[in-house]
Amino acid sequence: MVIIMPDNSNTFFKAEADAADARAQALGYETLVLDHQDDVTKQATYIDNAISKNAAAIILDNAGADASIAAIQKAWDAGIPSFLIDREINKTGLAISQIISNNYQGATLGGEEFVRLMGETGKYIELFGNPTDNNAHIRSQGYHDVIDQYTGMTMLAQEVANWSQDEAFTNMEALISAHGAEIKGVICGNDTMALGAQAALDAAGMGDVIVAGF
Repeated sequence: MVIIMPDNSNTFFKAEADAADARAQALGYETLVLDHQDDVTKQATYIDNAISKNAAAIILDNAGADASIAAIQKAWDAGIPSFLIDREINKTGLAISQIISNNYQGATLGGEEFVRLMGETGKYIELFGNPTDNNAHIRSQGYHDVIDQYTGMTMLAQEVANWSQDEAFTNMEALISAHGAEIKGVICGNDTMALGAQAALDAAGMGDVIVAGF
């Protein structure tokens, strides 16, 4: 069984990989665990490899809702089923299952708490996930469906940080330079970006800024 995750250095994706690996081995399968680093070309190579090895199945947290369809179709045509977790693709009936959390509901709950902590007023930054991942768009929509109801809340900037702690840190440094003390809060598409934002704020002596993440 081939298990393909985005990035095994990320604790969330590593937990996914470890759980799938342990369960597959307990069921008697040999496993191959890989990470595509959100690179659709690398993902396609791994799926080709799974096909060449005549894998029993592919467990995949994919590299793009549209860009992954062709590779999953190729595996399907070769008789290898794919089971998608965490991220969905924009085609139904191709993967055996697409197991995802309710990203919209979670984001609205996060948005409500962020607004409460902000006192329903103030200027904030949004750090956005990987634009090829539907989860990034759904979470952002959930945030804004809540936050945009409050006229006292103003978004200073929305920056893509691709789910990355390092990228969030770098982007936040630049945003601090641009907006400084105007920033009252930062809302992030995932917890990893929130950690990067918090580290940058702490380094700038702005640890009292409210930081939220999904």
